[in-house]
Amino acid sequence: MDLGLQDKVAMVAASSKGLGFGVAQALAAEGVSLSMCSRTASEIESAAVRLADTFGTETLAVACDVRQPSDIEAWVERTIARWGKVDALLVNAGGPPSGLLLSFDDAQWQAAFELTLMSTVRMIRAAVPHMPEGSAILTVTSSSVREPIERLGLSTVMRSGVVGVVKTLADELAAQGIRVNNLIPGRIQTDRVTQLDQTTAARTGKSIDDIRAENIAKIPLKRIGSI
Repeated sequence: MDLGLQDKVAMVAASSKGLGFGVAQALAAEGVSLSMCSRTASEIESAAVRLADTFGTETLAVACDVRQPSDIEAWVERTIARWGKVDALLVNAGGPPSGLLLSFDDAQWQAAFELTLMSTVRMIRAAVPHMPEGSAILTVTSSSVREPIERLGLSTVMRSGVVGVVKTLADELAAQGIRVNNLIPGRIQTDRVTQLDQTTAARTGKSIDDIRAENIAKIPLKRIGSI
């Protein structure tokens, strides 16, 4: 499929694996130049090389902890120094820990706020000045913003805040020709979902296979999404 994206530049956060890598891979297949980041330099460099070798696209790998404002600013600066613009931004990050909502202390609430909500605000705020008309911003949230998921309350609260940010910015940035939308995935087989299944298995004494079977039973198609 040719979507006419060969001259576009995309910044893809948390793209060494999981949904972020899946999005980067799809963009690379369309010839998009990719600025990729994750916390671990070796992992994001390996992912960028893999996509460049497979698809022949230009890539930039940057170690970036999206909880750190200076890291986000440096990532955007390096992207602009390389290509001079940002046509698309995927806002993405790991999720807060699971648990009962009132079990989290103030430090854990603040950490979730920085990881999920403020990283969204900071990435968009840093990128928008470099985005031409026709650009797009997509944030990865969760189906929990539509219906809370058991023991993922901390994530639900923060991601619901992200939905508010996105809806507000969709209106505010429309005049600049910048589209802002949420991606609201259900269960996708990623490291994050595997970790959550392992945590549930350890807490309940059930096997991971049993936990997965229970989760699959709740899905109308009776299967977990794949990347």
